[in-house]
Amino acid sequence: MGEVTEFPVRVYYEDTDAGGIVYNANYLKFMERARTEFLRAGGIEQDLLLDLGIAFVVSRTEIDFRSAARFNELLTVMTQVTEVKRASMRFSQRILAADGRLITQAMVQIACVSHPMMKPVAIPENVKGVLLSAR
Repeated sequence: MGEVTEFPVRVYYEDTDAGGIVYNANYLKFMERARTEFLRAGGIEQDLLLDLGIAFVVSRTEIDFRSAARFNELLTVMTQVTEVKRASMRFSQRILAADGRLITQAMVQIACVSHPMMKPVAIPENVKGVLLSAR
């Protein structure tokens, strides 16, 4: 396995349900932010890719919820590239609490598509280089 990047997330009130626990769909938002920052750290800006007619879309997700995160907790999203293919990439992501507790873990597959046609296209070489160097 390759390099693991860390992205901190503070749980805000808006992230929680009526009981003060993070609403399940918000973990996916935290993971999306972490993947975006992973690419940004490698010099890849997705808005510039969109200008070129290229978009990344989630094509598959497997997620396991292990523990609840609560309002005001500081979490860390761990992101790791596990696979790079011609037109897709796969990430392993974990969200940990400050005490090391595993909150959730997921496998997220991303497809590279032409925009707006939404047809698979090859990952640009500069992006592929960033992904492969992190593996």
